[in-house]
Amino acid sequence: MGPLTGIKVVEIAGLGPAPMCAMLFADLGATVIRIERKGPVDLGLKRPRQYDLLLRSRPAIAVDLKTPDGVDLVLKLVQRADALIEGFRPGVMERLGLGPEACFGRNARLVYGRVTGWGQSGPLAQAAGHDLNYVALTGAINAMGRRGEAPVVPLNVIGDFGGGALYLAFGVLAAIIEARQSGAGQVVDAAMVDGVSSLLTGFFGMYAAGLWREDRGTNANDSGSHFYQVYECADGLWVSVAAIEGRFHKELLRRLDIEPDAIGEQMDPETWPKAKAVLAARFKTKTRAEWCALLEGTDACFAPVLSWREAPSHPHLHSRGTFCEIDGVVQPAVAPRFSRSTPKAPTRPQDVTPEGTGRALAEWLGPGEIAALRAAGTVS
Repeated sequence: MGPLTGIKVVEIAGLGPAPMCAMLFADLGATVIRIERKGPVDLGLKRPRQYDLLLRSRPAIAVDLKTPDGVDLVLKLVQRADALIEGFRPGVMERLGLGPEACFGRNARLVYGRVTGWGQSGPLAQAAGHDLNYVALTGAINAMGRRGEAPVVPLNVIGDFGGGALYLAFGVLAAIIEARQSGAGQVVDAAMVDGVSSLLTGFFGMYAAGLWREDRGTNANDSGSHFYQVYECADGLWVSVAAIEGRFHKELLRRLDIEPDAIGEQMDPETWPKAKAVLAARFKTKTRAEWCALLEGTDACFAPVLSWREAPSHPHLHSRGTFCEIDGVVQPAVAPRFSRSTPKAPTRPQDVTPEGTGRALAEWLGPGEIAALRAAGTVS
């Protein structure tokens, strides 16, 4: 039984951070029902449902949200829910008749979780955008990249999933705890620009203290230094080193058979270009496998740079069960770990079917209510 067993969540189907947040709740044992719209809906890259992994561990039903009966069904579910999660532009849910005011009218203890890029207020609140735009506005992308080169375009783990889904999940859980004390629900406004900015808190502190330069690729751990870097090996594969602390740096050099005098003072930025050249030449003398045999598991702060094909079979990740296979699809397992309330293994994303709809609604409504919904054509 996962630690969130007993919590009930209504998810209004959307893209990116909202389904990721719902997946996290479902993975940890919450009862989540996903409300998908009837008819064709543009929800991004098309793929067979079994590969749409953010939809795992929970059932889905199709509801026509443009009809009074469809809206009333969602409100019936809301009456029995601890939280609702949605990820549309501000005002969309209100126009459907499913905004916070309507939902609180049915359930005053409801936590109404909203995730957007720009937030529910501000000059950009109604503008279209995606992860790259939100992360760019916070200053994060300007700090990523090599010296003299353009900012990098990162995977959408920073805005959508780090600053969006995780902050939404954290906020919704915090509000559920508060609602159980106060008896009153509230809206959680999880804006990706806020979440990413929060993730940058430590860096803003270093910048204010004069310990971080705005020029990309000139700092200790942004590719500027030799000791926090990736290097190519003799076979064209790559490894990473992150020997920041002095004792780890010494251990790295010792195992690389490099004299400290050959590269100069570790924390002097003036020595870093020469040091990077020395280490790059050294790593080119062996294959990645050879460097793994020499450095992996030591205090040199080393790890190979693995592909998604390679990562699940690495001995460390394999021994921890970091990845699992469900219906032939390799995917990340549930995280984090719990010593007592261990969640079940994830289940494959489910297609919307009449049988699945009945099973999903049985967790929320009585047999008579479900029969009436079928008779009215509100659900399949």
